[in-house]
Amino acid sequence: MSSKTNPTMNTAAVLHGAGHLTVEQRPRTTPPPGYAEVKIMSTTLCGSDLHYYAHGRNGTFALRHPLVLGHEAAGVITAVTPSANGTPSPLRVGQRVAIECGIPCCLSQSSSSSSDCKFCKSGRYNLCPRLRFCSSAKTHPHLDGTLQNYLVHPIQLLHPLPTGMSYELGALAEPLGVVIHAARRAGLMASPSPSSTSVGANAKGARVLVFGAGAVGLLACMLARALGATQVVCVDVNEGRLQFAKQAGFVDQIFNPLASTSPSSSPSSSSSSQSSAASSSSSSPSPSWADQLAAKMGSAKATAERIMHAAGMDNDEVGEEGFDVVFECSGAEPCIQAGIYAARLGGKVLLVGMGTPNVSLPLSAAACREVDLIGVFRYATTYPAALALLSSGVLEGVEKMITHTFDLDQTKEAFDVMKRGVDQDGRLVVKVCVRGE
Repeated sequence: MSSKTNPTMNTAAVLHGAGHLTVEQRPRTTPPPGYAEVKIMSTTLCGSDLHYYAHGRNGTFALRHPLVLGHEAAGVITAVTPSANGTPSPLRVGQRVAIECGIPCCLSQSSSSSSDCKFCKSGRYNLCPRLRFCSSAKTHPHLDGTLQNYLVHPIQLLHPLPTGMSYELGALAEPLGVVIHAARRAGLMASPSPSSTSVGANAKGARVLVFGAGAVGLLACMLARALGATQVVCVDVNEGRLQFAKQAGFVDQIFNPLASTSPSSSPSSSSSSQSSAASSSSSSPSPSWADQLAAKMGSAKATAERIMHAAGMDNDEVGEEGFDVVFECSGAEPCIQAGIYAARLGGKVLLVGMGTPNVSLPLSAAACREVDLIGVFRYATTYPAALALLSSGVLEGVEKMITHTFDLDQTKEAFDVMKRGVDQDGRLVVKVCVRGE
């Protein structure tokens, strides 16, 4: 019996292990003081959700018990419980909201509102060591996510949707928030007060390089252009995703290092080089770790030079050319390395992607040119600005990112299509949305 026929029950897509996902019925719960119940209308799936589904873990965060995935979501409020001190709720039943899924200690049920956490007090609550994130296995017990019909959540983390905005677009406020947080860390956007919707653009004339044409990378491209960047280049090894980005108008230029060749290379020289390498490999000892590392850095630098050449930059010896800001959204070690070389003197590299946990970096290339390496972890106070941007129309074509939609009872199929990267008709999968019942 589903929640459609039994209003006391909550339908949920529950992950039990890698590839083992079932749709189950659970009792609905009454929201405690300061919380609201939200009927989930749309959840867009994230790469981290796919990692949990495919492998039972996301990096070092391994599933320890059944978990409901999903954290990019929007819905409608169905119940509100005022705070214990009697303060009226700013939200009402029937209001449409986007859901911010990270609950810092100052808003958790087990903590008082007067938390002494320095990160919560300073507004950097994304770094709160006691933060619990819906659909993440980082904390135990895990906190269920939004792939269910109803979610009980703190009122302060529910953000009203602008009039006329779809639930699908409202769900994209979460990944856009990651990009906004990165842009603020780089100084491309001002850091406003928590309630401000101002984007505070400071990117006019900037040249921006984005590694990764996934959802976050595409949003980074769109945001950079909206903030006034004069040149936005996207790099990926998936030609289909690059062509999608170009045809949708999200980028100025695209670059595939696997499909592009160095201006100085030719088929004959490449063939000769491969033949020579094959010959020497049979008679020479295996290269040392230092030699392997030097080869990796040389390859990364060569990739950066090819990207800059394709972008019309003269890669002179003093390094005056390059990109002002590099959004590294892939998490892949070669991309991080190439990003450092591709940044201009005094440029910035934003470490947005979470992939290889331990990487080798050309630190001297960063230090001697004062290239800032900036860590980016989720977001804080970004939802008002994200929703304002999504409703303003400046992120033209953003709705094209949602290429496939499934119902909640089709969640397993949704993940399987996302995992393949193309549907049964061969169409590219960019962003998958799961609708509530």
